[in-house]
Amino acid sequence: MVFSSGIFLFLFLPIVLILYYNPIVKNRNFKNILLFAVSILFYAWGEHYFVLVMLLSIIVNWYLGLAAEKYRDSRNKIKGVLIAAVIYNIGMLFVFKYLTAITMNIASAFDNKNSIIKISLPIGISFFTFQALSYVTDVYRGHGKAQKNPLNVGLYIAFFPQLIAGPIVRYETVAEEILSRRENIEDFTDGTVRFIKGLAKKIIIANNAALLADTAFGYLGMNELTMPVAWLGAIAYTIQIFFDFSGYSDMAIGLGKMFGFHFRENFDFPYISCSITEFWRRWHISLGTWFRDYVYIPLGGNRVGKARHIFNIFVVWTLTGIWHGANRTFLVWGLMYFVLLIAEKSTGIAKKRHPAGIVYTMFFVVLGWVIFRSNDMASAVRYLRIMFTPDFSRNNYALYLLSSYKVFLAAGIILSMPVGKIAEKLAINKTASDIVYTVWIGFIFILSVSYLAKSAYNPFIYFNF
Repeated sequence: MVFSSGIFLFLFLPIVLILYYNPIVKNRNFKNILLFAVSILFYAWGEHYFVLVMLLSIIVNWYLGLAAEKYRDSRNKIKGVLIAAVIYNIGMLFVFKYLTAITMNIASAFDNKNSIIKISLPIGISFFTFQALSYVTDVYRGHGKAQKNPLNVGLYIAFFPQLIAGPIVRYETVAEEILSRRENIEDFTDGTVRFIKGLAKKIIIANNAALLADTAFGYLGMNELTMPVAWLGAIAYTIQIFFDFSGYSDMAIGLGKMFGFHFRENFDFPYISCSITEFWRRWHISLGTWFRDYVYIPLGGNRVGKARHIFNIFVVWTLTGIWHGANRTFLVWGLMYFVLLIAEKSTGIAKKRHPAGIVYTMFFVVLGWVIFRSNDMASAVRYLRIMFTPDFSRNNYALYLLSSYKVFLAAGIILSMPVGKIAEKLAINKTASDIVYTVWIGFIFILSVSYLAKSAYNPFIYFNF
């Protein structure tokens, strides 16, 4: 089940809200049990048997969390608990996400197809596995108390707003809210508005940009791709992935607020960054901070020698690439950013905020998304080569595509900038601006539902991770 579907918008969510805010049973335990139960239903709706994998993860990490709290005064035992948590969670991620690809490579090398182990990928496993590991680690560090009730651990790991595509919620962020959150009308209203904004990002902009991106990348396979179409496709995918993922994050954060949870921001207008360093402070913030706090800093961060510091950054970006999948394109994409970040640190360019930095940053971001989007490195290289090989033989077709999608491309580019914040500062009459804003939110909700009703094309990029 996805947020941008009729069954979620007009059946699942209304029923959950009615049950959650019923006037008869109001105690916290009931609400937590309800949210856990509907979260399991939400996941099982599309994943069926894989819900058992998530339930096993909840049970194992609940037990490890209790052990981490119990043995906090015993250095050797608590380290053993943390090692067990890493082995179990990363091991589960390895089996479901990477084992098939590894056995395929081995089979290809030895020409033995019988050695391939085919395992389907559970949706969102990278997200809920990292959250489970965050739970045990934060208890280990004393950043939150272990939950005695396994259902509360289940609620943290399986909570449906952020279950299958993030943001990655740190346990220390919501540890207290699991048991003592306070719902209020202001949060509910803010959450509803945030959800509608995210829905519009996804349905109106991301889905339409995806059609153009799919067209361009599809022509690569038919050997009909030309330079202008390639650039259009790359820009369209750049818009698609931002509005797809940030839209989903907005919906998740909004839903969380509707139930009294406060998740941290996951995006901060990354496409206005003046350097690659700044870009990664603004893009997928929850993943970046997770690797910073659980990998980079434990390795020594920047409090080490130059060579070790470079090694620490290399490890983080290798893992960042691998986290996205077993395809070599993700590894190359991660290592590309490693090289760019080291170059920026060496030259000090990241400290010089100049408008020209936006052009430089977006140039490499767009190229990076081509690698990220490609099926394999051979396809990525071909696509990139065409982008820089002048060929206007199908220029009319490129103009036709641009004319067909210009509204969505323009909207994507404009809304990638903080125009809302600028408009808010320029507003003279607050009452009038509030009325206009309310009407605007209602309009984009109706428009989103209209687009949803007339189109069955509704992909989510980060469901693959």
